[in-house]
Amino acid sequence: MAFQQMQQEAPVLKYPEDFGLHPNISLENAANMLFRAIQSSQNQPYTWTFIDKPQEGQIYLLFMPNPSQPLNDGIRWQDQESRYTIPVQRGTRELEVAEVKFGFIPNSQDTSAWRMRRRYRLHKGGHPQLVLIHYSRVPPIQIVPSLLNNPVRHYPLRQLTDPPIYVMGERAGQKVFPHPAGPHQSGMPQVGMNPQAMIAQQNSNMEALERRRERERTRDVSGAVGAGQRPGPPRLDDDESADESELLSTRTLAITRYRRNHELMEEVFRQAAFSKNILLSSSDHSQGYHVSDSKKPSSSKRIYEGFDKAELDTKIAKLQNDVEALQAKAAERRAQKVAADDVIVTASGHAPMELTT
Repeated sequence: MAFQQMQQEAPVLKYPEDFGLHPNISLENAANMLFRAIQSSQNQPYTWTFIDKPQEGQIYLLFMPNPSQPLNDGIRWQDQESRYTIPVQRGTRELEVAEVKFGFIPNSQDTSAWRMRRRYRLHKGGHPQLVLIHYSRVPPIQIVPSLLNNPVRHYPLRQLTDPPIYVMGERAGQKVFPHPAGPHQSGMPQVGMNPQAMIAQQNSNMEALERRRERERTRDVSGAVGAGQRPGPPRLDDDESADESELLSTRTLAITRYRRNHELMEEVFRQAAFSKNILLSSSDHSQGYHVSDSKKPSSSKRIYEGFDKAELDTKIAKLQNDVEALQAKAAERRAQKVAADDVIVTASGHAPMELTT
């Protein structure tokens, strides 16, 4: 419902990548680009934007819930849009082409109607709501005088504040909100950093933390040696207000949590296995006398006898069913990915979203 509402207000969902300017695009290239966009669009959110007065050779990749809906791009067209479908890639797919000619931009330097727009989408063998738009030129014709200064939309265009959104895949419909940096987030890795930059930043944070600790140790030692001397002015440390956990690397935090979780689990199993001995010992010591070895409960009871076998079997069966379901789902996804990669390599041999002319 959100998609239709935004489409009626004129903004469109655009793939954020810039494809550059290309005077011409073949039908095969358009089909390959639309097919590769299916995979890349699952991991890339689309942004809300206006298409307004595009340049010659401009390319846009849009997600349009209703591909037949008219598209307002700030150009006045003197011709009707025509649609036709042709087979591509040896008949394995059908490409729909919507073409309109003889356009111009009102109140601009255009003295003739020379613009052309083509909208491509895979009617068969692809995602029908992914639309590739390309602007080019045709032999010019004269502009109708009554349309020369008649704009096709109201200006200025309103400012868009809607966040990017995923249009397909498991995260379809999820919005991507920006993460504002807080007062103590300067040492944390920023979203979108490449792995090398994140590692370099973490190493820098660890070095800063070590220098801070070294200064504190030196200051403590010097303070103990010169106890009777007048203390000097306090020394300002780098980022004294920062929390230590914000400067630790991901590896250090992971190791600490790993050890802590194991200690907690050890305590849990210790209580489950020896809870009666612990409680009896605690009660005897609180009453002020010691229990002799003859009165202590027998330790011949095995640890696992404190658990319910039927309950454990039920949990094991449930876990096995969950594991089998996850394995089946993973195998299905793996097969789909392999099939998609094979088709992409067979069709073009280029990396995803690469355009050749």
